[in-house]
Amino acid sequence: MNYQVISDSSCDLPMQVLKENNIECIPFYVSFDDADYRKENVDIKVRDFYSEMLEKKGVFPKSSCPSTQDFYDVFEKYAKQDIPMICICITVKFSGSFQAATNAKNMILEEYPNAVIEVINSEFASVLQGLYVLEACGLRDRGYKIEEAVSSLNEIRATGRIFFTIGDTEYLKHGGRIGKLAGVATSLLSIKPMITFKEGEIFPSGISRSRKKCMSKIIDLLVDYAKEVGEDFNNYEVCIGYGNSYEEAEELRAMALEKLAVYGVSDMQLYQIGSTIAVHTGPYPLGFGVVKKSM
Repeated sequence: MNYQVISDSSCDLPMQVLKENNIECIPFYVSFDDADYRKENVDIKVRDFYSEMLEKKGVFPKSSCPSTQDFYDVFEKYAKQDIPMICICITVKFSGSFQAATNAKNMILEEYPNAVIEVINSEFASVLQGLYVLEACGLRDRGYKIEEAVSSLNEIRATGRIFFTIGDTEYLKHGGRIGKLAGVATSLLSIKPMITFKEGEIFPSGISRSRKKCMSKIIDLLVDYAKEVGEDFNNYEVCIGYGNSYEEAEELRAMALEKLAVYGVSDMQLYQIGSTIAVHTGPYPLGFGVVKKSM
């Protein structure tokens, strides 16, 4: 193995995918009461988190990033085996995960000066970060050295996008992630936003009163991006991230594949958005993650 791939749990990859690709995942913490913080996918499963969110309407959960010690414990395991590491973290604009990982790296290097640890601010979140992590695995499995892999990952980072919609903006407001959506009049009854995530931030991309129209419009955003890149869209990985409704994700995939057939897209994976991100999006996020494949 040329290097070990590590990510914080914002990557929203299923446990089976993590296992199949030998990815070490360091969990975020989530809480509904500011006191009892539970590790994502360890102390509370994603499905249970969504159920609790729906049961406790009006209660807005919070998240906390992995600690320096959490990262240190994982880094030390591989440092002892002289295995280089690439650690991919959620965008620094959303969390202190990258800083905690960097602090842990510096502590490891004091004790294990020959350790090789590359900590990457992905500038991504959720399923887009997941695609990025899988690209790191693909480079590793194709025999790339760690320096070559980091260079390739840096090259494709600017191509990452998420086009998505949510039920409303209340969770974004309470989570402090409203950002450039602050001027969007989504507090009106039944108004739902379309949102583009790029360069580590969220940007408004329209509003609609109908969930179905929102789904159609985020497909249009994806198609527009396919046109914008001006190259074979088979050079890009596309997936769907969904919240509490798998059936809705299947419907979105069928709608999207019909429009994207002309671009050679024949399938896309469905990944459930984890509790770390759902803290900010609420129970009904739905959209696409897309990033260029590493060559």
